[in-house]
Amino acid sequence: MPEIELVERRPTVQEYQRLRRGVGWGELSNEAADVGLGNALYAVVLELDGVAIGCGRVVGDAAVYFYLQDVVVLPEHQGNGFGARIMDALMRYLERAARPGTFVGLMAAEGVERFYERYGFERRPDDRPGMSRVW
Repeated sequence: MPEIELVERRPTVQEYQRLRRGVGWGELSNEAADVGLGNALYAVVLELDGVAIGCGRVVGDAAVYFYLQDVVVLPEHQGNGFGARIMDALMRYLERAARPGTFVGLMAAEGVERFYERYGFERRPDDRPGMSRVW
């Protein structure tokens, strides 16, 4: 039986690029990906038998602003609760790190806003894209 494990670590550049391609996100230079991944405050990788099939990151200034980034699960593994496992881990991190009044934002792909609403995020007005919540 395949083993699914959520690991607290940053994805490698190669894993990150493969996940981005898998969901149709634009390609980044390896250098940009490396710097961005290295500056994450917190990250998790969802592994199937040791192969990354999803990830999620928290970025920000670690005090006033946090943003959820790159919450992704490869399409062939979507619909199995893996996105929720990633989000649960990110939210546990925020429970430890965020202070009262901290702004937490994210950019949701079209059609998945309800997924993030389960975690207390609200859609922002049309002139201010994304979703947010105040801790």
